[in-house]
Amino acid sequence: MSEDFYDVLGVSPDASTEEIKKAYREKATEYHPDVSDDPDAEEKFKKIQKAKKVLTDEEKRQAYDRMGHERYEQAEKHGFDASEGGAGAGGMGGDPFGGMGGGGMGGGLGDIFEQVFGGGAGGRGRRRQRKGQDLRTDLEIDLEEAYEGAEKQFTIERPETCETCNGEGHPPDADARTCPECQGRGQKRQVQQTPLGRVQQTTTCRRCEGEGTIYSETCDDCGGDGYVRNEATLTVEVPAGIQDGQTLRMEREGAPSPEGGPKGDLLIDVSIREHDQFEREGDDLRYRLPISFPQATFGDTVEVPTLDGAAEFEIPDGTQSGETFRLEGKGMPRLRGRGQGDLYVQVQVVTPESLNEDQREALEAFAEAGGDEIEVKEGFFEKIKRAF
Repeated sequence: MSEDFYDVLGVSPDASTEEIKKAYREKATEYHPDVSDDPDAEEKFKKIQKAKKVLTDEEKRQAYDRMGHERYEQAEKHGFDASEGGAGAGGMGGDPFGGMGGGGMGGGLGDIFEQVFGGGAGGRGRRRQRKGQDLRTDLEIDLEEAYEGAEKQFTIERPETCETCNGEGHPPDADARTCPECQGRGQKRQVQQTPLGRVQQTTTCRRCEGEGTIYSETCDDCGGDGYVRNEATLTVEVPAGIQDGQTLRMEREGAPSPEGGPKGDLLIDVSIREHDQFEREGDDLRYRLPISFPQATFGDTVEVPTLDGAAEFEIPDGTQSGETFRLEGKGMPRLRGRGQGDLYVQVQVVTPESLNEDQREALEAFAEAGGDEIEVKEGFFEKIKRAF
């Protein structure tokens, strides 16, 4: 596991707080020392906890994003606290990353610290190339595919490196000249007097975007961006047991990095179509089984459909309409191979809409034997329906 907090949790730098918390819960479950077989589980669990603590705190996360992992860790080591706003670095009060709490010293200790440890907008880019932006798409599957797992092919439109200019943004034969803003260095330097002495701040040149060179032409296909939007056909493995609303991640299938770093990831939000027989509740399934009055009275052995073929089901005698029975292990598979949920069968006694002569006589005899006084001509079947 990488030291970078985003990589530790497996989320992108633009992930929401809810996405970070969700990723933390998944990682914590996987690496908790009490349940994990990983020999480094305890150390990994500590990193996961620290990553979540920083990235779910707005002030700490802002400081972390601004400074980068190494310099943030150095800041904590030297007593700078990004979120508590208390004493740090020798007892100086105020917000150590946003001001001096009334001291009136320019951009605050956060900016000073970034300068001392090689800060500035260009400093972090040189230390760690940020990966490209994550992309998002939707995928709809059937309940059977969620039960068995599936290999799904889909098409997405995404930015890709322009083949005409190879991502350079200009034709190969374009005239080049040194950027007059930075004299070809790609960076601008500024010396500033701080309480820690004279420090030099380096930033990326905005005019040439750090290249140090300006070109006479831009690429016609990408307009100088270095990227074009193309359709890509991809295949994703959908795991058995996936639930509606869960997200799959395809690493390095997102947008290219403008800094030459790795591509971002592709996030796939999965939705599951409604089924005509089963209702899903987590890992369990529910099914309504129509049975006849004699089956409910005397019991019977019937077949019940499941997503893995028909299964025999014993209806006990005296079953009441609306009763629910559980078929253990006949529900959805749980993710990561942890068994299956259950199938809950709710029986519904069906009242016949029409009877032949023998059936009518048998029901009349049944009613009389039970002491019911009924007028068959005055809605016998309506009374039977009310009784069940």
